[in-house]
Amino acid sequence: MYLLKVPMKGIFMEAFLKVGIITSTHGLKGEVKVFPTTDDVKRFKRLKQVILDNGKEQRDLEVESVKFFKQFVILKFKGMDSINDVETFRKCELLVDRAHAVRLSKDEYFIADLEGLKVLDENNIEIGVLKEVMETGANDVYVIELNDGRELLLPAIKQCVLEVDVETGFIKIHILEGLLDD
Repeated sequence: MYLLKVPMKGIFMEAFLKVGIITSTHGLKGEVKVFPTTDDVKRFKRLKQVILDNGKEQRDLEVESVKFFKQFVILKFKGMDSINDVETFRKCELLVDRAHAVRLSKDEYFIADLEGLKVLDENNIEIGVLKEVMETGANDVYVIELNDGRELLLPAIKQCVLEVDVETGFIKIHILEGLLDD
């Protein structure tokens, strides 16, 4: 089973959000090493349940313990007490449903909800689609596929991103001088 999409006021949003990818087993007692795909790794401390997705099927798992090691999260699942129980989990995604997702502050959005939104300029003219959000050290960068086939890399800063309306399905932007020069 793959990610379901659920309608939310006229557009479709992912029913599940990816929080990590299992990279390997850790030790012999059923722990796994997870590369977090969330910007808040501390969220794993509050995580009680995850959905393991191997690309073919999904399985609910209860989190028994959480540790942190370098840039990784070490998870132990209830009932998984040996390396044999978790060996097949390598490269599987860990998902949470929206009900268990972290609460977002004002002007914060899940990347999965932004990608695919229409992009409007300051005059409300549709100029393209948000194709990807690149996470950089300073600020995110929106990769916008313009209607004329070009690609615009727009810094996700207040001077450029004027309005985001996930429910209606658009982002209104201001293009700084020089960003579209050939």
